[in-house]
Amino acid sequence: MRKLKLQVQISLDGFIAGLNGEMDWMVWDWDDELIKYVEEITEPVDCIVLGKNLAQGFIPHWSKIAEDSSHPEYVGGRKYTDTHKVVFTKTLEQAEWKNTELAKGDIAQEISNLKKKDGMDIIAYGGGKFVSSLVKHGLIDEFHLFVNPVAIGKGMPIFAELDRNQKFVLEASQNYSCGIAVLRYRVST
Repeated sequence: MRKLKLQVQISLDGFIAGLNGEMDWMVWDWDDELIKYVEEITEPVDCIVLGKNLAQGFIPHWSKIAEDSSHPEYVGGRKYTDTHKVVFTKTLEQAEWKNTELAKGDIAQEISNLKKKDGMDIIAYGGGKFVSSLVKHGLIDEFHLFVNPVAIGKGMPIFAELDRNQKFVLEASQNYSCGIAVLRYRVST
């Protein structure tokens, strides 16, 4: 069965965005080692799952980068543009983007079906509601938490929807010169 990974930037106090979706606190000046880490975790991925809100910025952003071979993030742009994407939405009627399909059904069933299909790993990117739903339903196999060196006080958590304790096993941790610490966890069985 395919593995679902989550890659998400998170504040030191556990938020992935401010109360109104603010992301101005995130570190984006990544060092080469962190970029290499992202390339390594996305290399074995052949499907990206996204919430609609993030997809509306994520897909056009990377598509534009993929058009410019001189851009320093061109390789990532090609990867994100060429990889099959599934956007979870209740409101969009058709996919506006290349290599993208819409998922409108029950998130747990849709992800379960994706994991049963032949293929490589799946990676999730998304906002608070989408990621919280993945967490709540126990759909994520591997967490890649990019902990930013900032506390924002209030915001969008990803673990608030849990209705039971969920234990994790720390598989790796690494500090990067840009200030981000990456914690890789898997769910404890």
